[in-house]
Amino acid sequence: MLSKPDQVLYTAITHTTRGRDGTGRSSDGALDVKLSSPGSGKPGTNPEQLFAVGYAACFEGAIKTIARREKVDADAVSIDSSVSLGPGDDRSFTIAVGLDVTLPEFDDDRAVELVRAAHQVCPYSNATRGNIDVTLTANGRPVPG
Repeated sequence: MLSKPDQVLYTAITHTTRGRDGTGRSSDGALDVKLSSPGSGKPGTNPEQLFAVGYAACFEGAIKTIARREKVDADAVSIDSSVSLGPGDDRSFTIAVGLDVTLPEFDDDRAVELVRAAHQVCPYSNATRGNIDVTLTANGRPVPG
């Protein structure tokens, strides 16, 4: 929860039934998806794909926010994202994220700086920091943590 409810910028509301073999839809009807387990061969998406798209879209927004603050154009940004599901301790599960950011209008050093700065303001990055492995690259170069 946010510390001050009057500071909420947006709240997404969804309803999901039957977990990985069910459906999920948003209260406004903009999202209505069939869910299926990864590798099941059944039609539908899965939580890992949705998280990968959500994180990448949010991260791209963070890059554009940093670019606007610095009065530069980052409109050509694209992100290839991956979310890996694996076993955790004590029969639990964990995920790891990879974000491969391409900023063609920036040299590699500047792209790394923008991605590093975006990682500090992105809500998904802030929510996952210290909880899951997140690997970042910018124009093919690793972004140090």
